[in-house]
Amino acid sequence: METAEPTWQPHERHGRLTTQSDLPETVFAFPRQRKEPLTDARHVRNAVARFDQVIDVSDSDRAVAFANIEKAAHYYHVDLSETNWQQLGAHPQPHRKESARKGAQTRVRTGEAKEAARKGAATKQRLGISEEAAKKAAATRRKREEKEEDS
Repeated sequence: METAEPTWQPHERHGRLTTQSDLPETVFAFPRQRKEPLTDARHVRNAVARFDQVIDVSDSDRAVAFANIEKAAHYYHVDLSETNWQQLGAHPQPHRKESARKGAQTRVRTGEAKEAARKGAATKQRLGISEEAAKKAAATRRKREEKEEDS
């Protein structure tokens, strides 16, 4: 059974709303993918519940994520009955990408996607992070295009 050293470290910033992009990699269960932040007990329980829903990660990434969850659970006094990552599940739901695509098409058809985008933009504007978010989105698109060109 594969074990890994945790990379998780506590990160608490009070008095100001933080966005996921403000957080260091050390607070994520899956640090390379920046998935499942472990910033409080509620997030630790959520990471445990959603562990098998994380897609496109290797077994070694899952081992690190479980080590991070264990460390954060101990720090935040969350009871964790599982002793290894295989007990949390390793395989995402079948047909998940197809279901997500269909859901997105439905939201576009019903107009919900446009409303959600408007609300998201208004929130980013209100928080003063709209320019930063646009730059990050552009960088993500460039990385995705480069990855597609390489394959």
